[in-house]
Amino acid sequence: MTMSQDFQFSDQGGEFSSETSYPVAFGITFTPKVIGIVVGVLGIAGAAYMLLNMVMPAWETYQQKQGQAENLQSQVEQKKASIKEIDQVKADLAQAKRQNIQVLSLFANENTLDTLLLDINRLVEATNSPVAANAVRAKLTRFVPASEQSEPINDGSLGPIVDGKLKRSSITIELEGTFEQTQSIMRNIERLQPLLIVKDYQARLSPEPTTQSSDGEEVIRRVGPAPITTSFEIQALMPRNPEEVAAAAKAAEAATQTATKK
Repeated sequence: MTMSQDFQFSDQGGEFSSETSYPVAFGITFTPKVIGIVVGVLGIAGAAYMLLNMVMPAWETYQQKQGQAENLQSQVEQKKASIKEIDQVKADLAQAKRQNIQVLSLFANENTLDTLLLDINRLVEATNSPVAANAVRAKLTRFVPASEQSEPINDGSLGPIVDGKLKRSSITIELEGTFEQTQSIMRNIERLQPLLIVKDYQARLSPEPTTQSSDGEEVIRRVGPAPITTSFEIQALMPRNPEEVAAAAKAAEAATQTATKK
């Protein structure tokens, strides 16, 4: 037997096989490298899927909740600011009421007008203490109210802002005394509680008091400065009550409608 016969391989199993042990699908051999790439791609795809379908909706929900929380916080801050503003408004209103009371106390009223004659006469008599027996004595010679009822101020004499809101009562006063006495009386009138306006102030020398001597000659009997006669008008300002203001507004509206119809 020759060597060529000993080394002959059969047709079925004597040849080396070219097939491998790795799985094959769709014509692709899944080597470890290919499997690694496929697993990586699947991992990226899974991560992208989770990002799009789970993480992003959760993030959008978080953003919405965050926006709602900020909106609610803003509303809370606004309400806190509104509460502070309400407290400030209440404080300002209370202060305005106090100031209103203080301002109204400066004006005259019916009660102060009833005692005005006594107050001015008291001021006049106060300048006579002490004076010499034959010196000039201050005295109130005239006190005449212009009318029994006060008149509303609508002529703009005190400014248009007070038209229809104030009323005045005018009183004509005349007094006699020396310049120093008159000056003291006027200063004390300014210190009276009600708000008074002095108008049409006039002053002139008073007639000299004379007597006759035994031979018929006139002899002046006076000690100290010569007296002067002072006359002026006092206007007492008073606020109109709400009823008067409403009645005046109604009358003005009626007058306007009548004029429009004509």
